[in-house]
Amino acid sequence: MSNATLSNETVHRVSFLDKASLHIPILRVLQADGTTYENAVLPVIDQDLAAKIYDTCVFTRVLDERMLGAQRQGRISFYMTCTGEEAAIIGSTAALDKGDVILAQYREHAALRYRGFTTEQFMNQMFSNEKDLGKGRQMPIHYGSKALNYHTISSPLATQIPQATGVAYGQKLKGERNVTICYFGEGAASEGDFHAGLNMAAVLKAPVIFFCRNNGYAISTPTEEQYAGNGIASRGVGYGMHTIRVDGNDMLAVLAATQQARAYALENNAPVLIEAMTYRLGAHSSSDDPSGYRSKDEEAKWQQHDPVKRFKLWLINKGWLNEADDVKTHEQYREEVLAAVKVAEKLPVPRLDEIIEDVLDKPTAVLKKQLKDLKEHINKYPKAYPKSAGRL
Repeated sequence: MSNATLSNETVHRVSFLDKASLHIPILRVLQADGTTYENAVLPVIDQDLAAKIYDTCVFTRVLDERMLGAQRQGRISFYMTCTGEEAAIIGSTAALDKGDVILAQYREHAALRYRGFTTEQFMNQMFSNEKDLGKGRQMPIHYGSKALNYHTISSPLATQIPQATGVAYGQKLKGERNVTICYFGEGAASEGDFHAGLNMAAVLKAPVIFFCRNNGYAISTPTEEQYAGNGIASRGVGYGMHTIRVDGNDMLAVLAATQQARAYALENNAPVLIEAMTYRLGAHSSSDDPSGYRSKDEEAKWQQHDPVKRFKLWLINKGWLNEADDVKTHEQYREEVLAAVKVAEKLPVPRLDEIIEDVLDKPTAVLKKQLKDLKEHINKYPKAYPKSAGRL
């Protein structure tokens, strides 16, 4: 940044700035009772869009409920819910064009559902069977879909942030009228990749929306032990990009913020940072016990800010939803998910040869040798590998 773009104000006494020097308001449109705030400016939304958003909310809640139960039964090895963060994820995805690219962290399966990922596709991935788009090479919930412009999830934290800058810069160079959105938690914002990715996007003017789900905890570490500054939004301002803080449990506020962020990113070929203040109502993952680091009273307090309930009340107030239809939809999805589980868990795993396919244009001699050794090992101990032994 040249000195010409910096402030020209001169002072003659020492005057420090601190986090209180930057005032960051929080955008709210929808109240807890389903009514909007006085003078609130609503996003662009009609009944069809609202119905699709809420349908995605219901499916995601049912999927989380059923699959966490399946993990507890030992049917899948791992699961992560997005319970409590649906407005942040679905509200932002709903503001995008289907050609926009999504790079997610690991709690954004609702975004994939909104894009059209089927119940069967979810199950095939979680059970790593022969129909899994990832060919069984990923942990459960590490989805990816080229057809839906949804990059495959990576377990390492924050790797998607600089990658998103690269994707968006590529869109810009090719003259595409699309943006990239990158999801991450406030914990990931402590990683070096966050700073590299944001600075690169700001300098290169890449049309990327950085969407931070600030849900209060990086697994068990509360925000007050993660940073001393004014949240994550202040960092966006520091890197010279348009920034907004929004109530992440307010579906309409998230939708409005992301719609305008997308418009700005396209018009100016520039990045935007959205910090959505929300709360993870469930555990970090199926391997986590949140009772060790937060109280039941705290969880009960945040239950009152349930984003799905708030949006449901707004739909009912609008006359776009009734309780009978809502109950029916929940039951239909419970049956659909359970039926898909029973089918997916019985399908065989991918052929063993696929483990070295799609990695390089042609498998190297080393890869072929490793595959041969693996097959010999499985043939020698077939009882230890009951699923793979039949797929040699």
